[in-house]
Amino acid sequence: MVVVSITGSVALGDDGGTGNAVESLTTPKAVLLGVVEGVTEYLPVSSTGHLLITERLIDVGQSPSDRAATDTYTVVIQIGAILAVLGIFRDRFALMFQGMVGRSAEGRSLLVALLLAFVPAVVIAVVFQDPIKEKLLRPWPVVIAWTVGGIVILGFVAKQSRLRERISTLGAVPPGVALGIGLAQAVALWPGTSRSFVTILAALAMGCSMTVAVEFAFLLGFLTLSAATGYELLQNGNTLVDTFGVLNPVVGVVVAGIAAFVSVKWMISYLEKHPLTIFGWYRIGVGLLTGVLLATGVI
Repeated sequence: MVVVSITGSVALGDDGGTGNAVESLTTPKAVLLGVVEGVTEYLPVSSTGHLLITERLIDVGQSPSDRAATDTYTVVIQIGAILAVLGIFRDRFALMFQGMVGRSAEGRSLLVALLLAFVPAVVIAVVFQDPIKEKLLRPWPVVIAWTVGGIVILGFVAKQSRLRERISTLGAVPPGVALGIGLAQAVALWPGTSRSFVTILAALAMGCSMTVAVEFAFLLGFLTLSAATGYELLQNGNTLVDTFGVLNPVVGVVVAGIAAFVSVKWMISYLEKHPLTIFGWYRIGVGLLTGVLLATGVI
């Protein structure tokens, strides 16, 4: 595979201000991981799963010397995806700001709904983050999540016509529905599941239109990713810089932002005319392929 051959390196000396940066995260590899993160972050296919497998393919984060820094890097490059959503949905954020200052009832309602949806996953993540990293942040749990998630999507689409659409605007998402979407998001703490996957399906199941489900999932993702990235930077930002320097992480962030912008715009347009079926088949296909590669010792 092409990614296996990406072995270029950038030596950053004292003049780069990066100290003894580990060369496993080279510039080409940072670009590749940025593309993977940006393309998959908001699609219902799991960015965590794709990054985990890609890291194994290109030999990043596989040694104790850079494992912790790699874990931080895969969180920090989400900054690009965060900024992409901020740009695409800037009107929604402006509306919520107006709601904060008492100038828009719709904006206030949307903000409250997002905050309600945000809380469950945060609480559960704080309590269970260590067991999740130790037990589930591995290739086989990702393969299981990919495959099961794909089957769930196909089953959901087959029954989707029976659902009754009750919520056609973001400002009309009631607190109970928002909380339900937030509880569903907590399921995505299992690597390979995908936040977008569970939140979109939960929103559709509770009566949201496809447009509302997708936009709410992306806005909720913005909050969740921002919190996770900020926390990770505060906890391990120094480790990231000491291990990989500054240049390559910044390259990854920029590339992830560009890729996420294109990916989100495409998904919004695609789902206006098509169901989620393509993502179900993709998840099953990538799950089976990865399972074969693992079973045969290729990765």
